[in-house]
Amino acid sequence: MALTVKRPKGTQDITPAEIYKWHTVERVAKESAEQFGFREIRIPTFEDTGLFVRSVGDTTDVVQKEMYTVSATGDSTFTLRPEGTAGTIRAIIENGILNDGFPQKVFYMLSCFRHEKPQAGRLREFHQFGCEMIGAQNARADADIIALAKSVIDRAGLKNIQLNINSIGCKKCRADFHKALVDYFTPRKAELCETCQERLDKNPMRIIDCKSPICSEIAKDAPVILDYLCDECKEHFNELQENLKAMNIEYSINPKIVRGLDYYTKTVFEFITTDIGAQGTVCGGGRYDGLIETLGGAPTPALGFGMGLERLILTMESQGVEFEQPSGCELYIAPMGDKAARAAASLVARLREEGFYTEYDLIGRSLKAQMKYADKIGAKFVIVLGDNELEQKTVKVKNMTTGEQTELALDDSFGDKFSDLLMASIFDKLDREEEQK
Repeated sequence: MALTVKRPKGTQDITPAEIYKWHTVERVAKESAEQFGFREIRIPTFEDTGLFVRSVGDTTDVVQKEMYTVSATGDSTFTLRPEGTAGTIRAIIENGILNDGFPQKVFYMLSCFRHEKPQAGRLREFHQFGCEMIGAQNARADADIIALAKSVIDRAGLKNIQLNINSIGCKKCRADFHKALVDYFTPRKAELCETCQERLDKNPMRIIDCKSPICSEIAKDAPVILDYLCDECKEHFNELQENLKAMNIEYSINPKIVRGLDYYTKTVFEFITTDIGAQGTVCGGGRYDGLIETLGGAPTPALGFGMGLERLILTMESQGVEFEQPSGCELYIAPMGDKAARAAASLVARLREEGFYTEYDLIGRSLKAQMKYADKIGAKFVIVLGDNELEQKTVKVKNMTTGEQTELALDDSFGDKFSDLLMASIFDKLDREEEQK
């Protein structure tokens, strides 16, 4: 019996029939980032495990439960990246980019890996678009990074996406907040999940972010960080709000947002939707002023966000947003006989050099089967090429939408004349669509 091999649980295949959706969101994300002055960076798929323990935090679910860690003989222990920020900051430090002047702005599109229960919009291998800004301390930078995330969401055509913001303060003001959380949770410690019982001693703020229904219920009346902000953090948060208002970006303050990773400080934010089932985060990010120092660099302010491409596409689908469709075959040449097939190969090669998406029969189909195939691949025009056409050096180009046929000479001007025919068909299609509206 043949072995049936299937894709691993929590992964997905992106087939040619679906890839155009990815091309759409990737183009939108890239164009938005570049418009804001961000340049692309590419980093390894795996990093030294210690990078994520030090940056993400050893009390987080990511480090404790979700990382894929591997090793090979003679090597250190490596981990498939669970998120993009830590590796990007490592690369910025290691490659001396911190010496190139501030602010440094980079973006990336990459795959990430987390071992968690697969569900809609949450996979074990997922794809993330992220942006990081290094060296900007003012709250104007926070507003600008939020504006970039909003630009991607708006250009993708999404509606009813809510921006929630919060401040989780700095080390100075979080000390009092942590004490208040310990005082609040300690009387009910036995009711908390095992992970949160450990967090109570190490990082009680993580309890607020726990996904356990019991822990969430206990945490709903917990103290909020906004009541404990120091003057500097309070001023930063107020300035962020003023800048968002100046940019006409609507927001809500949600004091329960703490994000899931330890490196965040001060500003945290999320863009959320309810259009993909349960409330889902389309984009999340914030400020992480201590991360570069933690990873061995000089103290440097930094901030950024990550946007899940699967969730973005899922939300676009649920809202009926139109994706950018692939161009499709512009001309299919149906040869009849070996001599015509060689002539078709020559003509196709020439047209491809001139930039046309052209195909012809490669497996010896009958003319009827070729016409069916041309229709199946969505060819805009078809040429039947036989002995008569070769002898007369003319062909009839059939418009597959209207059925109209246009006779063109098989000479050096064929490409230019076909281009005119193709453009005319595009304008005709636009006119028909406008009439239908």
